[in-house]
Amino acid sequence: MPKAFKQIAPPVPNSHHAKNAIIMVAIYELVKGLVALGVAAIIFVGHDKLQWIAWVVSQALHRIMGMALHHQIEALNHYAWVANQNWQKAFWIVVGYALLRFVETYGLYRDKIWAYWYSVLGYGVFLPLEVYELFSHRFNWLNVLILLVNIVIVVVVYRNMHAKGLLGKKMTQA
Repeated sequence: MPKAFKQIAPPVPNSHHAKNAIIMVAIYELVKGLVALGVAAIIFVGHDKLQWIAWVVSQALHRIMGMALHHQIEALNHYAWVANQNWQKAFWIVVGYALLRFVETYGLYRDKIWAYWYSVLGYGVFLPLEVYELFSHRFNWLNVLILLVNIVIVVVVYRNMHAKGLLGKKMTQA
């Protein structure tokens, strides 16, 4: 384990607080899955109006947030256009994403070893991309927030993995 990471994430005892932190990560994953299912439902029901729906959402976000979410709003409109071209594929991709979130939720809630690895690797692999995104575009607080949330999740899961002896030791449970 790198020395710098030890300073950021010292091992925590297997305590009630550690379990609560993992439950919070599981709830976060559950919410992401539910939002994805909502998006899938919109795609399924309103596939012929996706660009219009995206435009309405874009206008509302512009009114509320101004230019703060400009890049995300442009991306929303682009994805709506792409999804409009092949809504069935977009629907199944979003449903698949939701299912992955639900699987992760189940695994974390049930304290499964594979879920810890799935989370730390799944979030960890995107951290460099999020840092790149942060510095390659105009400054955006949403990107900062996403990066910070993902760092917190990696640290929480990593600390729990370390406390359970899943790092650097032979795993004893499956």
